[in-house]
Amino acid sequence: MVDIQTVSVVLASASVIAGVVYYALQIRHQTRIRKTDLIIRLYSRLHSNEFDDAYPKIMSLEFKDYEDFVKRYGRRHSGKSPEIDKAISTVNGFFELVGTLLYRKHIDLGLVYDSFGSSMIKEMWEKIKPLVAGIRRELNEPIGGAGFEYLYNEIVRKEPQLRKTWAKASLLSITDPKLPNDALGDRNG
Repeated sequence: MVDIQTVSVVLASASVIAGVVYYALQIRHQTRIRKTDLIIRLYSRLHSNEFDDAYPKIMSLEFKDYEDFVKRYGRRHSGKSPEIDKAISTVNGFFELVGTLLYRKHIDLGLVYDSFGSSMIKEMWEKIKPLVAGIRRELNEPIGGAGFEYLYNEIVRKEPQLRKTWAKASLLSITDPKLPNDALGDRNG
């Protein structure tokens, strides 16, 4: 027969275990909320007027390599092209931050991809890669731009996998009869 003392020890142990499990789940939930909040803040920065002005300025620049860039627009922060310097700082700084946060696991690559896509990240890195390489050499700073480069490499490496999750979500929304027609893109009912 089981005595009361054994039952109370078992109940106390079970309640401690339940408390630990609950606390662990809460921490996990709070971490997810913080990561999502950070993405939302980054998203608003990505869609700021400053970013919207800077992005096309950079994409319209014409140069072959770092030396050609310096010849046409001057060295960074030389005063020759302050608008271009500001545009590069705005866009490169944003993606550098996103890449660093991703590397340090403060944000999730899936959320980055779902929120920002990949084309802007890829086309911007491919555009400024020669500048980053030249500045690294010039300033003897081998890790300059490492966050942005990491972001680019991770997006390129995992994009096929990330696309599958969206393809699966799209397929579900198309085939799920419980969803309203608007979710399917059919506005005619």
